[in-house]
Amino acid sequence: METKHKNAATILHLSTLSQYFIPFGNFILPIIIWASLKKDSAFVESHGRKVINFQLSIFLYTIILFLIAIPVFLYSIFSSLHTKAIVIDEDFFFNNLVSANWTGVSILVFLAAMMFFLMKVAEFFLVIFAGVKASNGEECNYPATINFIRARTTIEPAVFETATE
Repeated sequence: METKHKNAATILHLSTLSQYFIPFGNFILPIIIWASLKKDSAFVESHGRKVINFQLSIFLYTIILFLIAIPVFLYSIFSSLHTKAIVIDEDFFFNNLVSANWTGVSILVFLAAMMFFLMKVAEFFLVIFAGVKASNGEECNYPATINFIRARTTIEPAVFETATE
C-alpha cells in the first residue's frame, strides 16, 4: 500500500476533529477529502465511507438524546404552571422554577449531559485510534455505526449487441 493512500486515510479520520473549530467541520472536510480522493484508492474510499457513517451516527444519537431530554425538561418546568398564575402573577416563570420538581429534572439533565459528554469523549479517542490504524495501513471499524453509505459494488456495463440482418 502506498504511503500517500495511508496518509490520505489518516487525514480523513483526523479531519473530523475540525468540528471543534469549524461548525459542521466533522462533515464538511471529510466529505471534501473523500470525494476528491476516493477514485484513487479503495483503501481511501473505504475509510472515507466509515468516517462519514460514524459522524452521521453520532449526529443521529445526539439528536435522539436531545429529543428525549428537552421535552421532558420543559414538561417538568411547566407542568405545575397554572393559567391563573400566567394572568395574575407577573413573576409566574420565576415562581414556577422555584416550585418545580428539581430532583427529577436535575437527574435527567445530569444524565443527558453525561451521556453527551461521554459520547464526545469516546468519539475523540475513536477518531484518533482510527487515524493511527489508517496510518499503519489497517482497516478499522467504528463501534455503534449505522451504515448510511454502503460500499458500491462494481457492476460491469452490459454490452448490448444489435441484431444484424
